[in-house]
Amino acid sequence: MSRLLGGTLERVCKAVLLLCLLHFLVAVILYFDVYAQHLAFFTRFSVHGPARVLHPAASSNSNCSRPNATAPSSRLPEVPSARPGPTAPVLPPCPDSPPGLVGRLLIEFTSPMPLERVQRENPGVLLGGRYTPPDCTPAQTVAVIIPFRHREHHLRYWLHYLHPILRRQRLRYGVYVINQHGEDTFNRAKLLNVGFLEALKEDAAYDCFIFSDVDLVPMDDRNLYRCSDQPRHFAIAMDKFGFRLPYAGYFGGVSGLSKAQFLRINGFPNEYWGWGGEDDDIFNRISLTGMKISRPDIRIGRYRMIKHDRDKHNEPNPQ
Repeated sequence: MSRLLGGTLERVCKAVLLLCLLHFLVAVILYFDVYAQHLAFFTRFSVHGPARVLHPAASSNSNCSRPNATAPSSRLPEVPSARPGPTAPVLPPCPDSPPGLVGRLLIEFTSPMPLERVQRENPGVLLGGRYTPPDCTPAQTVAVIIPFRHREHHLRYWLHYLHPILRRQRLRYGVYVINQHGEDTFNRAKLLNVGFLEALKEDAAYDCFIFSDVDLVPMDDRNLYRCSDQPRHFAIAMDKFGFRLPYAGYFGGVSGLSKAQFLRINGFPNEYWGWGGEDDDIFNRISLTGMKISRPDIRIGRYRMIKHDRDKHNEPNPQ
């Protein structure tokens, strides 16, 4: 009887032991399965690079549960900060021949010309006479320098006609009116030198300088106010000279030099007071440095002079 009871007890113990072993194995399997799920869950949010922290959507297609998984580099351009913003558009170069030019212009000086009208007609021109084309990138930055004294009437007409012309020519430009204070004898060339220096103080990007008398208005907008590889004389056919050059070496009225050309001739002469003389000196300086004067076609280099009373301020220079 005792032998039978011992055998039964042994079988029960073995069954219990086997059951415990089976339970242990099931527990181990379930443990590792839950652990793997937790590991995958937390690995998904692990830090593998700044792009994933800032832009998790950029790596959503990669298997981030793998320790060696990396986001494909081809997805980096999708980061919003890498896209060009609307405040910095890439504009094409301005055309050499602007399409909006009209050619011969009707110039008259009889209509009243208040400054309010000039401002109203040129909304794109900033305070200080600065303008930049909104649809293209000009090759040059142009400073237009005007020697000035007691010519407010002339200046209003000049601004009325020249701002639309310069805008149609797709120029990035600024207008600088250099006023001579007091009633001493006028010195045009010295004022032009001052204008050159003052313009560069305001904007070192200026690389073209147009020197213009305030009483001269071009009659054709195809006479482009740009600098070339040689000093440029624009006003080659003024109405006061019968629309032709008064003499071959004339360089007055409206002229243009690049920054390098201006420095090469050491600027303009400062010793000429009163009317005339400085233009011939400038022409000689250009010739002595080996440069030549370039001029537009006479059909588009025509200018009208605004009439004025030369004796009004007792100075021979009409500036």
